[in-house]
Formats: sequence, C-alpha cells, structure tokens
Amino acid sequence: MSTQKTSYDERQVLELCVNDRDKVRRLPAPPLLMFDRIPEIQLEGGQFGKGFIRAEKDVLFKEWFFFSHFEGDPVMPGVFQLDAILQLSGFFLMHSGFDGRGRALRTGKVVFREQVRPHHKLITYRIDFKKVAEKPTPIAFAEAVAEVDGIVSVEVSGIMVGLFSNLDYEYP
Repeated sequence: MSTQKTSYDERQVLELCVNDRDKVRRLPAPPLLMFDRIPEIQLEGGQFGKGFIRAEKDVLFKEWFFFSHFEGDPVMPGVFQLDAILQLSGFFLMHSGFDGRGRALRTGKVVFREQVRPHHKLITYRIDFKKVAEKPTPIAFAEAVAEVDGIVSVEVSGIMVGLFSNLDYEYP
C-alpha cells in the first residue's frame, strides 16, 4: 500500500477489504466494516507526532444494527465504534507499508459518552498514533476519539493493534 496517499474514498476502502494478490481479507467486509471513508491519513503529525487517521461513517436510518440491538430502542452498539477504531488502527499499519492480518491486542480505558441513534448523520473517528513498532511484529499504539454529529461519543486510550502473518485456520 502506498504511503504517499493521504485519503481513501468509499470505493478505495472497499477495494482494500480483499487483497488482490492472495485474496486475503485485509478488513472486515460490510456490514462489519464500521467506517466508509478516510478523508485524511498521515504518517507524521497528530497529537503525538507519529501520524493520525481521520475517518467517517454515514449513519443511515436503515442500518442493520438499529433493528437488531434493542427492540424498540434503536441504538448502535458502542462496541461497534470501538471496533471501527481498532479496524482503522490496523489500516494505519497497512498504509504504513506493513502486511498481515490485523488483531486487536489491547485497549486501556474506554468511555462511552453519547449514543448513536437513527436520527444522527455522521460518525467521525480520530486516531492519533503514539508509536509504531516494527519488530518482532508491526504494532501500533494509539489514542482515539469518536464523535457523532460533533458530540464526543467514545474515547479510547491504550490502544494496541498488531499485524500478524501465518494466521491460517481451518474453517470447520
């Protein structure tokens, strides 16, 4: 993946769900892919000087989780925003030139502040990277915040995501 690129539209994000080289899924496919586009990704800068991602998800009234989570109380599960942050952290490592399958390794404190409801329009994610370690496996350390329509909805500290090779499992 090119490190010169500074944004990804929805089509480019979906193209990266499957790696053309060996058909290995690099990101979850919809509907589990929890972001639509990345208006900005930088390998330098951000709060800690080690790079950042700003990503977005359009909130649609017809989202499957609004009809699946709590009957009569449509709300996006907060852990889906957390998962988007973890997905984006793995994406950052791939964008940085590393390869492998992403795995969430740790989060520190997670604070849910605002619910995402069908009347909302946009979730914005901001992940600031503190460090990227290359060996023995690529690992990103980060802090993140999500906002729904400009109101903080989730804050996550102590993020640790890695990319791993040779994760082949037999499917039963």
